[in-house]
Amino acid sequence: MAARRAPALALALALLLAFSDDAAQVGAAEAIGRIQEDDPTGRLKVYVYDLPPKYNKNILAKDSRCLSHMFATEIFIHRFLLSSAVRTRDPEEADWFYAPVYTTCDLTPWGHPLTTRSPRIMRSAIRFVARSMPYWNRTEGADHFFVVPHDFAACFYFQEAKAIERGILPVLRRATLVQTFGQKNHACLKDGSITIPPYTPAHKIRARLLPPETPRSIFVYFRGLFYDTSNDPEGGYYARGARASVWENFKNNPFFDISTDHPATYYEDMQRSVFCLCPLGWAPWSPRLVEAVVFGCIPVIIADDIVLPFADAIPWEDIAVFVAEDDVPRLDTILTSIPLEAILRKQALLDSPAMKKTMLFPLHAEAGDAFHQILNALARKLPHGRGVFLEPGQKVLNWTEGTPEDLKPW
Repeated sequence: MAARRAPALALALALLLAFSDDAAQVGAAEAIGRIQEDDPTGRLKVYVYDLPPKYNKNILAKDSRCLSHMFATEIFIHRFLLSSAVRTRDPEEADWFYAPVYTTCDLTPWGHPLTTRSPRIMRSAIRFVARSMPYWNRTEGADHFFVVPHDFAACFYFQEAKAIERGILPVLRRATLVQTFGQKNHACLKDGSITIPPYTPAHKIRARLLPPETPRSIFVYFRGLFYDTSNDPEGGYYARGARASVWENFKNNPFFDISTDHPATYYEDMQRSVFCLCPLGWAPWSPRLVEAVVFGCIPVIIADDIVLPFADAIPWEDIAVFVAEDDVPRLDTILTSIPLEAILRKQALLDSPAMKKTMLFPLHAEAGDAFHQILNALARKLPHGRGVFLEPGQKVLNWTEGTPEDLKPW
């Protein structure tokens, strides 16, 4: 896509951005201080249910693709907790209970989660927990957390209208949800949910890092779908039209290197770019956000009312650019109008190893990584409030509520 690059602009950026700004560095250090790097050990205890393998290990054994797709957080969070210092084997001393259910690991031939089965798997697992141990029933899940990394979390569907129609699985309404989906005032975002990044293999990303002095000669970069013709044949519904607008307005703009192609140099190209577009797709989030942060490419977030991962720890307003979906036709004007000082400051922030670590789930846990951000978020929700424990005989959840499909046995 070299023909779409602007050589003069690229040279100017390479020269300008080669000079760091002391003020930007100082401001970056202050903002990085907001990242929660404290050790959660000693601040909470988590009991991990030992569920029958049909809810996790057996599903994974059928399809190893689960280990590398963007929903794999449910697997790696489980593995992390099994060896974490916060784990307790005594449920009586636990602050939180965790049930490892792999609801996104039952895949179609095309690698997408079978969302029609996901609620049934989750309901079945919770039923098992409720019948075999007393801890669920005393709170009906209010001191339990579940990882639900679907497009629309515990609504368990990839198209928004259908997800909203289904709503959050009723038996999860008292639990804390650890989810990739986040959008303000949305039927699929429960109060108190912990929004996390999607899974991106940390070892693969780190193996492709370029030297930090590599010039950023691409102004705006994006690779991905603009139209999802297989699921949205009439167009206009996918990404609420935002991606289509990017393509129609900027496909011939020399400042924009955009395409549906996914080259072998994708990771390297992001590290040569100043701005990386992170538009919504079927859901507001995507792995591009993780990749942009790790590769120091300023994320351009196009997803109205998005709730971003670890928003109480990561200074998103300082490291990203937010563009309203309706303003996509003005994207070139918006980005070229950002002062150089602001670009330098965002890049200085993104250059921090601490910032990058917060977005990754490495194979071996590291201080300050995404695993620890989740534990910190759980610790900040302690102690549990008065309404967590129910009175003897009190019931809140309705086990007969839900769609006929979701109520089928699994």
